[in-house]
Amino acid sequence: MKTVTEFPRKVVELPDMGIVMPDGCRLSARVWMPEDAGDDPVPAILEHLPYRKRDGTIFRDQLTHPYFAGHGYASIRVDMRGNGDSEGLMDDEYSEQELQDACDVIAWAASQPWCNGNVGMMGISWGGFNCLQVAAKQPPALKAVISLCSTVDRYADDIHYKGGCLLIENFGWASTMLSYSSRPPDPLLAGDNRWRDLWLTRLENQSFLAPLWLKHQHRDAYWKRGSICEDFSTVKAAVLSIGGWHDGYRNTVSHLASNIGAPVKGIIGPWIHKYPHYAGPKPAIGFLQEALRWWDRWLKDIDTGVETDPAYRAYVMDSVRPARWHPERPGRWVAEQEWPSPAIKTQTVDLIPAGEKPTIVASPQSCGLAGGEYFPFTFGPELPGDQRPDDALSVCFDQPELNEAIDIVGAPEVEVRLSSDRPQANIAIRLCDVHPDGASELISYGVLNLTHRNSHEFPEALVPGETVSARVVLDQCAYRVPAGHRLRVAVSNTYWPMIWPSPEPVQLALSAATLNLPLRPLATGDEIAFAEPEGATPWATETIRAANSERHVDRDEKTGIVTLSIVDDFGEVRDLAHGLANGSIARETWTIHPDDPLSASGKTHWTQTLSRNGWSVRTETSAEMRSDAQNFIVSARIEAYEGENLVFERNFEEKVQRALL
Repeated sequence: MKTVTEFPRKVVELPDMGIVMPDGCRLSARVWMPEDAGDDPVPAILEHLPYRKRDGTIFRDQLTHPYFAGHGYASIRVDMRGNGDSEGLMDDEYSEQELQDACDVIAWAASQPWCNGNVGMMGISWGGFNCLQVAAKQPPALKAVISLCSTVDRYADDIHYKGGCLLIENFGWASTMLSYSSRPPDPLLAGDNRWRDLWLTRLENQSFLAPLWLKHQHRDAYWKRGSICEDFSTVKAAVLSIGGWHDGYRNTVSHLASNIGAPVKGIIGPWIHKYPHYAGPKPAIGFLQEALRWWDRWLKDIDTGVETDPAYRAYVMDSVRPARWHPERPGRWVAEQEWPSPAIKTQTVDLIPAGEKPTIVASPQSCGLAGGEYFPFTFGPELPGDQRPDDALSVCFDQPELNEAIDIVGAPEVEVRLSSDRPQANIAIRLCDVHPDGASELISYGVLNLTHRNSHEFPEALVPGETVSARVVLDQCAYRVPAGHRLRVAVSNTYWPMIWPSPEPVQLALSAATLNLPLRPLATGDEIAFAEPEGATPWATETIRAANSERHVDRDEKTGIVTLSIVDDFGEVRDLAHGLANGSIARETWTIHPDDPLSASGKTHWTQTLSRNGWSVRTETSAEMRSDAQNFIVSARIEAYEGENLVFERNFEEKVQRALL
């Protein structure tokens, strides 16, 4: 990445600008803007997050926000209420209070003498979600958004209930947020006599969100609120949607490009859950330059050509050897002027010949361990590995060797007819690229809770032995399968630990299956190009403890229990400007017996540390989830330390009845 130090306008930074909400709650914002903005007002760009501007997102903030400011914008990074250096309490993700606060910040910014009245909003993940949801509320000053790694559907395409199946990330993310939100404000900003009161109040009111999310197992009003797919027409601001093929949110770019009536463009590259100017796998792109083109057009009314950009720009990845991490993905950029594209045709492949005896699908509960993380984050061993271990536990439909390469661009689908021997059952379908030597690389996958085959809102139990039809939509992808390789469709009825298992072992009798494959004419090279990545001066830190990520799968040959152990040590660094040191370690274990779905268990343990000049705090949060045939049982604990003294402890435990899952 090229570091830019000279900008058209000189930048000033305000590390703790207070923005007081109508109810009196003070939000803390870190703001960068041109020094002369008071004389020559500029548009504002808002990023509204719970992830702590002081020590959480500071790495990416340093690269991004000063860059925008230097090009004539007031870039505002706000800590949401109840997090970081802001007052107040947070009780859930994407609450009405959170969205209203963002609308109030937008109105406040638009009214400032240094602002020209136009505001944009951007963010990745949580910030990508809430900028779309805020856009649907249509605050008058909001003219454009840039949403990265986000979703339009809070129920079926987030970390909660993919395809109606309970994702383990539902529990994992609740554990993460319990840890993230347990940290105090910085005493240098909050004040020596105030930070501790704010912290203890925050801890006393801390929510563990897993039980709440488990109480909404169907697509009810809780999930519809904030899901802009309920009414795409509510979004009037111009939307630039960006995603990555190695992220969990692969479908949003297509959904937005297909449905938004406002100006909309989409870009999707080979990246994990990161901003694309520093993301991996490479190639990264000049995201900040691309963002400036968007902001300049919609916030400054400068003709930058974005309106004539292709509707959909995607990176078609070449086939590679399976690996848990790829520093780079070879491939090419393709462009479609409209999306869905009339150039993409569907090829239909019957996987089971007519009249054949039904195929039995009865996978061990441990099938799925090669699937990787739902949204890889650490530049570490989190990607799907060689699929052969999972293929061996699935029913596989191998296609003939390809005589010529094909480009798969879009969302593959598999239509099935099947019966189940139990009233509740899941199905997981993977599309794989099989190399000549048998190595199996995951192209895309989809999961479906078969009780949700007709509706996520009104599930219907399966009648054992009765044949039903279902359609499994796999995630969007852009992938070249070379000549000499073959496609494999792998079908299982378990996918651990991506989804929580059905309450009983299941056998599916698969009587028909049809693959619908979206094929694009073979690209001969890059059809578009992006500038090389640029960024402002990187965050200046001293490394105290280096980061490290590890994953291990162990099988106890005596008990049969299979355990996935994950340790993500995010390291510890000291900020060279204000001296605050922060460190973080996440530990997860996921255990299951191949024959017993009720043996499934997940445990997490997070450690967070902050220190400066003899002052230190530490939080330890732990959580566990298991289930019986009727209930999910979740528990959690917070311990907070000032120095070595325990100053707060709290336990959570709740049992939530299982619905049709």
